[in-house]
Amino acid sequence: MEKALILDFGGQYNQLIARRVRECNVYCEVHPYTMSMDAVREYAPIGIIFTGGPGSVYLEDSPQVDPEIFRLGIPVLGICYGCQLMAHHLGGQVTAAQDDSAREYGKTETHYDISFPIFKGLSESGISWMSHGDYMAKIPAGFALAAHSDACPNVAIADVSRGFYGVQFHPEVNHTENGTQMIHNFLYEVCKASGDWTMADYKETAVRQVREKVGDGKVLLALSGGVDSSVCAALLAEAIGSQLTCVFVDHGLMRLNEGDEVEQAFGKWAMNFVRVDAETRFLLKLAGESDPERKRKIIGEEFIRVFEEEAKKIGAVDFLAQGTIYPDVIESGAGTAAVIKSHHNVGGLPDYVDFKEIIEPLKLLFKDEVRQLGRELGLPEYLVSRQPFPGPGLAIRIIGDITKEKADTLRLADYIFRDEIAKAGQDKCLDQYFAVLTNTRSVGVMGDGRTYDYTLALRAVTTDDFMTADWARIPYDVLERISIRVINEVKGINRIVYDITSKPPATVEWE
Repeated sequence: MEKALILDFGGQYNQLIARRVRECNVYCEVHPYTMSMDAVREYAPIGIIFTGGPGSVYLEDSPQVDPEIFRLGIPVLGICYGCQLMAHHLGGQVTAAQDDSAREYGKTETHYDISFPIFKGLSESGISWMSHGDYMAKIPAGFALAAHSDACPNVAIADVSRGFYGVQFHPEVNHTENGTQMIHNFLYEVCKASGDWTMADYKETAVRQVREKVGDGKVLLALSGGVDSSVCAALLAEAIGSQLTCVFVDHGLMRLNEGDEVEQAFGKWAMNFVRVDAETRFLLKLAGESDPERKRKIIGEEFIRVFEEEAKKIGAVDFLAQGTIYPDVIESGAGTAAVIKSHHNVGGLPDYVDFKEIIEPLKLLFKDEVRQLGRELGLPEYLVSRQPFPGPGLAIRIIGDITKEKADTLRLADYIFRDEIAKAGQDKCLDQYFAVLTNTRSVGVMGDGRTYDYTLALRAVTTDDFMTADWARIPYDVLERISIRVINEVKGINRIVYDITSKPPATVEWE
């Protein structure tokens, strides 16, 4: 399998670069810039991409690269900081911009020389996303100018003979017009990729690797019912069948019919599926608690206790499986890369849950790739395309204290919301949508009687990365149908409101 290598210099868009490369059917991995030359040679990439970063290449403590990398005969694409790093190492000069006109931030009209392979097939002008305060005062010998803007004559540089390209903008972000095509051109026109990264091939390889690793051992997986753990379970079941035991802890705070759907989805595999009905014990633990962080901790701790009890019944296992995915690995940091947030999918499991090793068969996949793999494995679409759902479930979509009555009320209202969104075809336009049972009660009139019931809030957002999100413009007639159905079909709700707050300042979830 052909592989591209992404060296991370602390850029905020490193995951996006990897996603764009894989969208071009080329496999890639993100590694810290400190990766040794021996490791680079062993990895054997067809091309290398330097990410952006917050540093200035001319400062002593800035991230650098072993100059040997430029003598490997491998094409290199430098993005923003990576472009300046290439220029700095190969005889150019990078300095702080002397005036504001040389600094560029945001959307910038850019002019391309489309005779260069990296810009092949593009329009001669377009918008690019700039984010740099340093300036290439001198480009290295052997390089030519490949793009410019009104403020900057050297927006892109190229040494065609060596396959070295540098761009001071970010082709990986959606704001850059034709940015993915530029990355595609680098991979196919410069690196001569053939595009052999497909999910069908990945599935076969992953199944084989799991079989080789596990042998005749036993694997235990805590199955949450979310996309990641479900695809992980399906892959393991495909590979090792009855050697896998999945423990599905149903805490009673899932969406309508979700527990049954999860159980049904795994009926075709010869695996050991253990469903634990723990609704009563979770609700007892949560009784009277309204603080969202306490709710999370209570649910996390109780989940571990239930899992402990089931693990003891099973006895010793060789592997504990986790649905860790690639963003978790990248965000947890490696080497001197910045730690965005730490991840451990089964954090806090006690030492006496007896296993020898952790196995993470999805740790090189992005979320959209996990969904593709699920389809390849034959999981039903309702599970593969499932909306993001927090681990604590409806507990953090019920504002205030939690009761079974409130959970049942929200379950039905949320189902109606999702059902009407799907019927209207809006589910293809929205990235996340759900209902929240607020703790606000208000006066209403139903029939000839006065009511004093709860207010339901609807939330729907569109986003590329969930770092920021915009509230979705759901058509009024769809919102009207949802409101009518909820009021008529769900006891205890007499008012519907729609959340029109973007992230930031709000978050996607309410708690």
